[in-house]
Amino acid sequence: MKKSIFILIAILGTTLNAQQMENEKVRAAVSKLFVATDQKDWSTVEVLFAEKVNLDYSSMTGNPSAELTPSQITAGWKTVLPGFTFTHHQTGNYLSEVKDYKAHVFVYGTATHYLDDEEGSIWTVVGTYDFKLIKVNGVWRISAMTFNYKYQDGNTKLVQKAVENVKNL
Repeated sequence: MKKSIFILIAILGTTLNAQQMENEKVRAAVSKLFVATDQKDWSTVEVLFAEKVNLDYSSMTGNPSAELTPSQITAGWKTVLPGFTFTHHQTGNYLSEVKDYKAHVFVYGTATHYLDDEEGSIWTVVGTYDFKLIKVNGVWRISAMTFNYKYQDGNTKLVQKAVENVKNL
């Protein structure tokens, strides 16, 4: 009887350990996305995405969600983000759930954009994100990214200035 209980505890511990490891892997994939974006490391950004991604910023932009390829996503981001001197995505309060080959990650996010301007050099956007991930060949890939807009602060005109900066590169 004691041996059976010990084996059961060992199996349960191994299962919980494996579950924790998978949760860490999906959280790491999301963290890497934000770091790579701030570093303008577009090839890493693209590798973190699945072949098709449902991208949804409708709560902020009013535009409907769209199913895009990783290169379409980075092509869009390249029209504005390189125009800022710096971007800084800070995330926290990660909640993740993994089931078989699918995962969901919820995370708070604050994106700070810096560009020298006499009307104010900072534009900050705050919200939460919902990510869906799928496991492909043993690697977690982001298959959906939804931004849930809360508020913004600072100089919103910096976006247009950043777009113009990219055009002039």
